[in-house]
Amino acid sequence: MEVVSLTRGRWVIAIVTLLSISVLVLLVCLRFGVEHIGFTEAVRILFHAVRDGQASVETAGPAGVILLQVRLPRLLLGFLVGGSLAAVGVALQALLRNPLADPYVLGISSGAALGATVATLLGLGTAAFALTARPVFAFAGGLLSLFIVYRIAASYGRLPIHILLLAGVILNAIFSALIMFITSLMEPNRSFGMMAWLMGALTSPTYPTLAVLTAYIATGGVILFRQARSLNLLALGEEAASSMGVEAEKVKKTVFFTAALLTGAAVSVSGMIGFIGMVVPHIARMVIGADHRLLLPAAALVGGTFLIAADTVARTVLAPGEIPVGVVTALAGGPFFIFLLMNRKAGPIHWRD
Repeated sequence: MEVVSLTRGRWVIAIVTLLSISVLVLLVCLRFGVEHIGFTEAVRILFHAVRDGQASVETAGPAGVILLQVRLPRLLLGFLVGGSLAAVGVALQALLRNPLADPYVLGISSGAALGATVATLLGLGTAAFALTARPVFAFAGGLLSLFIVYRIAASYGRLPIHILLLAGVILNAIFSALIMFITSLMEPNRSFGMMAWLMGALTSPTYPTLAVLTAYIATGGVILFRQARSLNLLALGEEAASSMGVEAEKVKKTVFFTAALLTGAAVSVSGMIGFIGMVVPHIARMVIGADHRLLLPAAALVGGTFLIAADTVARTVLAPGEIPVGVVTALAGGPFFIFLLMNRKAGPIHWRD
């Protein structure tokens, strides 16, 4: 893999451009819903809310409350979840040197979902301290899944992609069966809610919930970004990276641990949303190159933007009803995954800049 020299100016231009696109998409998506809110009105409401520091029916009106307490928190949640899944996908693909690596395909998402389901069964999903308990359980489940998949593949002396995929498929099946069993033990109303959540669903969180989730994701994001140089070198091969001073095993453990942290945090609030961690890194890599110092934050921005757009489609196509956002991402990412698998028949997929 050839890594193009990255200058500070190029980094700033790319990130500012992507960030501007993300903000624009978010503002556009704020318009859509059962209650129509014009673009100009949405911008005005946001401006006054930032200036006044609060939003109520008296100060912002009904449209402002819908915008600031329902739509905006949901879009911000989608941005955080999509960004974290995309960043994890970038790191796993670099570490495993395979473009098919993804938290959903490798079974990390299903492991995290199992952990979150156990937390809900124990009553932690609705307790006052659910803001910390559920992500922790999801993190533990994702870490367990990743450990099992890695050990199965490593038993062959390397990490062959077909073994990784098979291990991920098997774990997905096992964990899905366990989740279904646990769900069957719940009351009908809770069981129905869990099934909808497992298909991938974004709801409007409170701002304290967003703050806690942001803390989880920011911590994981900083850890991953600090590994960017090592990921650049590991993409060349472990021997080459070791000769340049990279402690490969330490980097692997750090990235795997962080991948479980980010995936667990995302799944705990959104359920299993697939294919973002595989599709978005490919798109970002084709556009901006393979230097992880830029690729990691860029993919996070693209992933967040993609998910808020997908969620907008999910909640407006059948309004006032809505489609699980996991269905939308699967319909978009599934064909892309099939394309990658079929493309491998003609030869290996090479890293390109």
